This record gives sequence, C-alpha cells and structure tokens, in this order.
Amino acid sequence: MALNIKPLADRVLIEPIEAETKTASGIIIPDNAKEKPQQGNVVAVGKGTKDEPMTVKVGDKVLYGKYSGTELKLEGKDYLIMRESDILAIV
Repeated sequence: MALNIKPLADRVLIEPIEAETKTASGIIIPDNAKEKPQQGNVVAVGKGTKDEPMTVKVGDKVLYGKYSGTELKLEGKDYLIMRESDILAIV
C-alpha cells in the first residue's frame, strides 16, 4: 500500500504496533489498562537535514518515547509522525 505522504526534513512516519492484549500468563488486559505502544514500523522517511543524514529507513522496526510524535489518521489507519531524534532505537 502506497501512502500519499512524504515527511519533510528529519521527520519519520511510523505505524504503531498494537499493544499486547494478553499477558504471558494468559491474563487478558482490559482496554483502559493498556499502555500506549512504544514500538512501530517505519512507513516513510524524510530526506534529513544537510548536517544530519537519516539513520532509519522504510521497513525498520523502532522504539520511541511513550508520548513522542503527533498522532494522525490516514486512510483509516493510525500513524505517528515524529522527528528522528525522538526515536530511541532500531530493533
């Protein structure tokens, strides 16, 4: 699926991975107790700045801060757009 969005400069478009609905021992987690996801897949990447080239690429699985980025909805799916500096690690 090709999205019609291209992040500018050092921004990255991320599709969050859904939070777990069940613990390892099998206990179901209710919706109001679920934590915000902190992992996602990179969907689109900007060109970077002249001083800082981009490190992440499309398809990378990344970890980011709990309240990082701006939430947006495109074609019925939820995405986050954030600066590359808000990404903590590539998994």
